[in-house]
Amino acid sequence: RQGVMEKARRRLRQFDVGDRFSRLPLPRAAVLLPLMVRAGRLHLLLTVRAVQLKRSPGEVCFPGGKSEATDKDDIDTALREAKEEVGLQPEKVEVICRLTPGIDQMNNLVTPVVGFIEDTFQATPNPDEVSEVFVVPLEYFVKPLNYKTFSYKTSSGYLTRIHCFTYHDHEHQRSFKIWGLTAHFAVFLALVIFGERPTFEVDYDLDNLISSSENNFINLYASIHERKKSNL
Repeated sequence: RQGVMEKARRRLRQFDVGDRFSRLPLPRAAVLLPLMVRAGRLHLLLTVRAVQLKRSPGEVCFPGGKSEATDKDDIDTALREAKEEVGLQPEKVEVICRLTPGIDQMNNLVTPVVGFIEDTFQATPNPDEVSEVFVVPLEYFVKPLNYKTFSYKTSSGYLTRIHCFTYHDHEHQRSFKIWGLTAHFAVFLALVIFGERPTFEVDYDLDNLISSSENNFINLYASIHERKKSNL
């Protein structure tokens, strides 16, 4: 277990962006990517959004949400939201790094915060926000059994690839659809940690993963910024 975690820590720290992108003039949000080791393999904890929520009801996502004035930084936001949504105490998370952010459909700058949690963690979902919590082997996001992809043009005209995974969870005896920004972060996390080629196409130069992920983000941000300027 310690060996698996140590290797992951080393890889992740090479990709830590810190607060390099946090000064961009976009509304801020953060998500926690909670990693745990089960049976010697890395697993990722995910949630299902409550059906009564206005935005993306019933969708799979990571614990997280918008930044609040009292949050010191993105890490604070991710930890606060994880506590509110699934009862994960901040002191029970070993925060490793922040990865290249994404931009959601509402044009929020979303920073993924990666942290280790104990495999014994028992989630207590807040029913106002979360209907279910489940875990997926991280390897599934590079070697999936059920996967499809489609091209998507953002409102700013930026063409991107959407990953869509269907994961059958034996514990819950049902399948979960994982796609969009959640799948984007999960795929990138798996690529960073495993350092191997996935069984599907990705929008990265896998030999230069750090620079190509940052370039992709900068191009996406630039396309939104240009659109804002043209709307003025």
